[in-house]
Amino acid sequence: MLRILAAFIFFTRLPFWRLAEVPADYFKNVVSRWALVGWLTAGLSVIVLYAGSLILPAGVALLLAIITRLLITGCLHEDGLADFFDGFGGGTSRERILAIMKDSHIGSYGVIGLITYFGLYYLLLSNLPIELAGCAILAGDPFSKGVASMIINRLPYARKEEEAKSKTVYSRMTKGEYLFSIICTVLPLYWLPEPVYLLAGILPVITWYMLTSFMKKKIQGYTGDCCGATFLLCELSFYLGIAVIYTTTQ
Repeated sequence: MLRILAAFIFFTRLPFWRLAEVPADYFKNVVSRWALVGWLTAGLSVIVLYAGSLILPAGVALLLAIITRLLITGCLHEDGLADFFDGFGGGTSRERILAIMKDSHIGSYGVIGLITYFGLYYLLLSNLPIELAGCAILAGDPFSKGVASMIINRLPYARKEEEAKSKTVYSRMTKGEYLFSIICTVLPLYWLPEPVYLLAGILPVITWYMLTSFMKKKIQGYTGDCCGATFLLCELSFYLGIAVIYTTTQ
């Protein structure tokens, strides 16, 4: 249970740390519980979405749902996405890419990347019926986190442990952790209203493979920023798939 608690402490800003003291070493295994954390972030976001839609326009309710997750996670993944765009957009060598990503200042690539990401995120979900948008979030958030979590099994960490922003280098998953992650990743897909929407799950896998191959080529590994960026881009591709399926089947 402490390993699960470590994941909720690490990936959210909710006061789970009040429940128990977690040894530092446990935070090296949080990625295998990332999909489980997605159950919470997605669930709270959808509660806000559905409750808000009862008294507000659907677009406003969706915006509040997006803000809800940002508050829960402390913009952890979005910060990684901005650094990812800055690093790979502005860096021309492995060393330069890693140096830019470690810099806390945001650059033009990061700004443009975040604007594009949030624009697509909002437009893709806002053009779905509110019920389908909620189901897409309940499935897409944990599923994409689960897919993204496999980055630690494919690539090594690109920096030395003492150079890590969080001072933590994730351990590769054991067989038990891998199985736990897969279960937490796949189960939320049952929220999708029709089997045809399961096809949307193909896009995050393709996105993950392309991104990790790109990272392997450029920096011979991954960083924490890469993890956050991979999750958000996988999730965005999932919603793209949902929107395409919805449009073509109506």
